[in-house]
Amino acid sequence: MSRAELTRQTGLNRSTVGVLVAELGDFGLVREVAPAEHAARGRPSPHVYPRTDVSVLAVNPDLDAVTIGLVGLGGTLHHRVRHEWKHQPTVAETVEVVAQTFRALREEMGPDNVVLGAGVAVPGLVRSEDSFVVRAPHLDWTDVPLGSLLTEALGVPVVIRNDARVATIAESVFGAGRGVQDVVYINGSPSGIGGGAVVDGITLRGHKGFGGELGHTVVAGGRDQCHCGRRGCLETEVSLSRLLVALGRESVDLVDLDDELARAGADPTIRVEIQRQLGVLAGTIGNIVSIFNPELVVLAGFLGSLYATAPALLDAAVAKDSFAQIWEGTRIERAQLGGRVHLVGAAELAFLPLLRDPASFERDAL
Repeated sequence: MSRAELTRQTGLNRSTVGVLVAELGDFGLVREVAPAEHAARGRPSPHVYPRTDVSVLAVNPDLDAVTIGLVGLGGTLHHRVRHEWKHQPTVAETVEVVAQTFRALREEMGPDNVVLGAGVAVPGLVRSEDSFVVRAPHLDWTDVPLGSLLTEALGVPVVIRNDARVATIAESVFGAGRGVQDVVYINGSPSGIGGGAVVDGITLRGHKGFGGELGHTVVAGGRDQCHCGRRGCLETEVSLSRLLVALGRESVDLVDLDDELARAGADPTIRVEIQRQLGVLAGTIGNIVSIFNPELVVLAGFLGSLYATAPALLDAAVAKDSFAQIWEGTRIERAQLGGRVHLVGAAELAFLPLLRDPASFERDAL
């Protein structure tokens, strides 16, 4: 981004922006580059880029795999490693894989590279104040001090939040929800369905930080037992596991799911299952629209892949199942960050102390 664009977006004058950029440069956080070509009159405005040697570790443990990455300022994903599980992972196994991967990544990094901390996106209930996993039902983790365990194993500060809340932050800052004040985000992962809401620009967290468990809204006709203990939750009726059964697959990387569904779309059995899940999802979105009155509903994970198979079908079904005057002006979009969303969101949490006080990191870390 150019200095001129920074001036426009912040509303500050040019000299103030210049001083701030210079300070961030002194802290080792950004660099300025003269534009290669300049067609306009006057002095060209330098472009400001985040330094690539400042990063955080980002982790997303899930039922089928743990995904680990190094993410830079601005949401740039530098490395991504996916370790697949052949069984339900224990906490100890997850911590060990993350620690081993982190050590390997550190060995590949240059001597000037700095890893400030780690952010973790967990599919479950996470106590915000101490990164304590209260319950992650699909992983069968209960009362786990995961933040403390990872801090000890990695040797860097660790912050942990619910995966859907993390993804809501990522899409609001870097993706489909950028610049939108009222957004509902719904994500489908191997572990189930979660969500988050941004209302008047503020991400809702709830009394204990557990807000956004949209997968545990009960749907009409649902009878199956859910991991949470109730029956008929959305994630028992709209699920990746049901799609995999229809596809005849045991697992799939979500980045490949679009292609899998496109290839199998001519199969009537698979098409019926896709349409059934879209119909159930439409009813839930209609309820969510009535509650939050969002400008935008963002679908991510396997829900984004489902939506891509028949967007007009889901749009029409939601319109039919919604309060017309509330639905008017609301739109549904697919998430833009794809398989990066949890890593980028987790990284944003880990970067928060730096963003709040860059000078402290110049003194203590950089």
